[in-house]
Amino acid sequence: MIPESNLPLQDFEIGEQPTRTYQMNPANETIRGHIDGRQAMEQVIYKILSTERYQYIMYSWNYGIELRDLYGEPLSYVCPELERRITEALTWDDRIQSVDGFEFDTSVRRAVHVKFTAHTVYGDVTMGKVVDI
Repeated sequence: MIPESNLPLQDFEIGEQPTRTYQMNPANETIRGHIDGRQAMEQVIYKILSTERYQYIMYSWNYGIELRDLYGEPLSYVCPELERRITEALTWDDRIQSVDGFEFDTSVRRAVHVKFTAHTVYGDVTMGKVVDI
């Protein structure tokens, strides 16, 4: 009972989606204007690393990063785990090719400041994240 058709199969190509998006300003909690390219990638990285994975039904389970369970863990566990989790969270986005150059500052009590470079199709983006432990 599968319908048959005499129409020829059409070839199609899957194109890359544009990066043009709304510009977020987290400092004053506004969204105004648009950004594209490298600026949009900086915002994507910020957004992914600011979203706790599995906490919001509107996001895929592949989106975000798991940080809550690192609280109270020793630095010897947290630093390599942060490197793995940041890399995993960011490389789900096809526009981010790799993440490396991790540097950890543990001089602040109960927090780790991690700095890294994400290699994207729009160029390298160096960013940081402070994680409470």
